[in-house]
Amino acid sequence: MRPFTALSRRGLMLSMGLGGVTLAAGRQALAQPVWAESPFQLGVASGDPLPDGFVIWTRLAPRPLEMGHGMPSAPVPVNWEVAADTGFSDVVARGEAVARPELAHSVHVEVEGLQPGREYFYRFTSGRERSAPGRAVTAPAAAGAVARARFGVLGCQAYEQGFYTAHRRAAEERLDFIYCYGDYIYEGRGNRTYTGSGGTIENPRQHMGGEVYSLDDYRRRYAQYKLDTDLQASHASTAWFCTWDDHEIDNNWVSALDQDGTPPEVFMLRQQAAMQAWYENMPVRRSAFPRGASLQLYRHTTWGDLLDLNLLDTRQYRSDQPCEDRWATTCEGVQAREAQVLGEAQEQWLYRNLEAADARWKVLAQQIMVMDLDRRAGPEIGHNLDTWAGYAIPRRRLLERLRDRGIQNTVVLTGDEHQNYAGELYLDGRNPEGAPVASEFVATSISSSGDGQDQRADGRRYLEDNPFLKFNNAQRGYVVCDVTPEVWRTEFKVLDKVSDKDGALSTRATYAIQSGDARVMAA
Repeated sequence: MRPFTALSRRGLMLSMGLGGVTLAAGRQALAQPVWAESPFQLGVASGDPLPDGFVIWTRLAPRPLEMGHGMPSAPVPVNWEVAADTGFSDVVARGEAVARPELAHSVHVEVEGLQPGREYFYRFTSGRERSAPGRAVTAPAAAGAVARARFGVLGCQAYEQGFYTAHRRAAEERLDFIYCYGDYIYEGRGNRTYTGSGGTIENPRQHMGGEVYSLDDYRRRYAQYKLDTDLQASHASTAWFCTWDDHEIDNNWVSALDQDGTPPEVFMLRQQAAMQAWYENMPVRRSAFPRGASLQLYRHTTWGDLLDLNLLDTRQYRSDQPCEDRWATTCEGVQAREAQVLGEAQEQWLYRNLEAADARWKVLAQQIMVMDLDRRAGPEIGHNLDTWAGYAIPRRRLLERLRDRGIQNTVVLTGDEHQNYAGELYLDGRNPEGAPVASEFVATSISSSGDGQDQRADGRRYLEDNPFLKFNNAQRGYVVCDVTPEVWRTEFKVLDKVSDKDGALSTRATYAIQSGDARVMAA
């Protein structure tokens, strides 16, 4: 088949023979497609809102789970429009983008020229097919007065271990934005069961194929997740700030190291594939375009004069976990002076942001717990070494910086744990002297670890052994942060089950902090 570049003036019909799509060529620079199946089966999304706009995303895939996702090996034009109303009678921006085969026919449009602090609606068309609409809210004007923000925190959505009811309910909240802390996909092979705290548990659904390694593998895994209509509803409901944790590539990876001892130069090939697939499937800006086995994930933004948001990357620049990453233990490596969590460049970037911030609340939106929980029963100390507690020197540097520079109202938002936590941050949790330096809220998983329970035995022990920890819960769900200049409230939304689609949602607890006081109190 000849390349789709030189087009006939006679309106030649050029059948590509993939997914029932025909490209009708005329005088256009690119062919206009005629679809036999909808190309918008993976939904739409928006992200990274600014005062004048946001990113809008879609990915053309009429047969999402097939090799090549039912698309021709050619660029395809996609039209987009943004409106001030749900009926699209007041269209305020429109244009044409190109869905390129090199990027799995994904589209990332950075919409500009919008008004700050208001909601908009967007959609895409290709040929005669039109996507479902999405909603996004622009950020308030820089340093503009903001009386209230209400946003979500979620992640850890193992497809196999539960349904995405939490996403459906989060979509109903009509939030200003959502922060996704990562573990958007899980890389493992399909399994009918998994081992949980209650023994062997039957998965309600199953991954297609084996563990993912290649670019095609990762693309199909994202497609399987994105076909879920509840996840699509969550994306369409508001703009997301997306980061990653480990399972977007491989469990517990850091830097160029995986947990299996793969040679770094080989693992970097896997990272390169995974990072490209992540970019293709997330509503992020071109500044996050992957460059080999690296991607610029950390970034900074504001929500008027209320929130200063630092979105961090705790995987890409981190040194290896100490003590061979054994659970609930410690060793000399925890005190290694050369250890890094953020890497020197990101760490200094964060310090500059924190010291220059004018907003009332300074937010560290990241992935791994900062609280140094003692997780070992008995008198000896034991940490989860894949958290900041496994890196005592970088952790202390961060908290000393906050304390010594008088940076108040710092709130850390975390995921990864598959449990809910609320607590206070001290330089040394074993000796919590004086006032806490900052506050931390850890959001549970959307589905990872299955139905869960109100509180596990180890969670009860954590509360007893760690006085800075104020709340723990082991159900699935998400967090909603309701923030004013005076008070930060965190609502822990939980489901009674995710093993079927009809789980009941409730607010399990609400914890609050007052401006100028990092103590975490039940509200």
